[in-house]
Amino acid sequence: MNRDQAVDRLATLVDRVEDETMPVPVREVWAFGDVALGLDPVERLDVYLTKDVIMGGDSEAAVAFEAEYGVKGVGTSVRAEWAEAHPDRVRASDNGYAAPEKCLAAELVAEDEPIHLEVCNASFEDNVRQRLKGALARDAYEEVLDPRGVCLWVDGTRDEEAFDRLREASLAMPTLPAALGMLGADEDVAREAADVLERRRAEQEGASVRGDMV
Repeated sequence: MNRDQAVDRLATLVDRVEDETMPVPVREVWAFGDVALGLDPVERLDVYLTKDVIMGGDSEAAVAFEAEYGVKGVGTSVRAEWAEAHPDRVRASDNGYAAPEKCLAAELVAEDEPIHLEVCNASFEDNVRQRLKGALARDAYEEVLDPRGVCLWVDGTRDEEAFDRLREASLAMPTLPAALGMLGADEDVAREAADVLERRRAEQEGASVRGDMV
């Protein structure tokens, strides 16, 4: 997609998060990667969602939904009212429990769209640091999260200036190795991690999603 199409797609996604009931409460929406760098075309659209946990829960809904559809955790892992309205979009993890990140992807992204969702309970900047720390400790560079992001929406407030700057490609961003170096990665490690991320991105097709808990 070209850059204008990518920014329009982000705007539509934010509209839905803002106006519709999501599988879980969403607190922040960030864009990172190609669109934040001002590339045109945008090969893949990278979106980060900060989710909140569901407080209280609905144990009765969980029992009823599991009895009918065989998926656990509705009413606790994801909102019961959303699942009951959209049972076809409920996605489960390997343990049989509703997976918030997969449900958000099913709700917001078509399977053939070149969009990657990152979903976590921590804010983008906090998770960037946590993921880098873990990746460096284990030499697991594929776990690094590209830190070059821009916040589009937080707690109900849309940043129109951020959208304008994405359209204008006017955000000044460092190279990925430089960005990782600013966060404490050694120069050689930062370059290697950047290469790993580039290879991983090149292998991705269609929609993808990753969920984290910090």
